[in-house]
Amino acid sequence: MVRLKVKEVAVAKGISQRRLSLRSGIDINTIRKIFQHPTTANPTVDTLGKIADILGVDVSNLLESVDDTTADRPEPVS
Repeated sequence: MVRLKVKEVAVAKGISQRRLSLRSGIDINTIRKIFQHPTTANPTVDTLGKIADILGVDVSNLLESVDDTTADRPEPVS
C-alpha cells in the first residue's frame, strides 16, 4: 500500500495547507483530504507534481510504501 507523506513534508518546511493550496492552485478540500487521509486519498500525478514543486522536493519524496497491517494505525504525535 502507498501512503502519502505530503503532510509531513509540508510541516517540516513550515508550509500550511492554505499556503500550499494558494501557491499550487489546488483546491483546499483536496489538500485537506491528502493531509487527513494519507492512505486513501487518490490525487492525480499532476496534483502530486504541483505539490512537489511548491515543497521543493521530488514527487518520490511524497510517497512511501507501507504494509497493510500498519497503514491504518494513527501517526505518532510529536
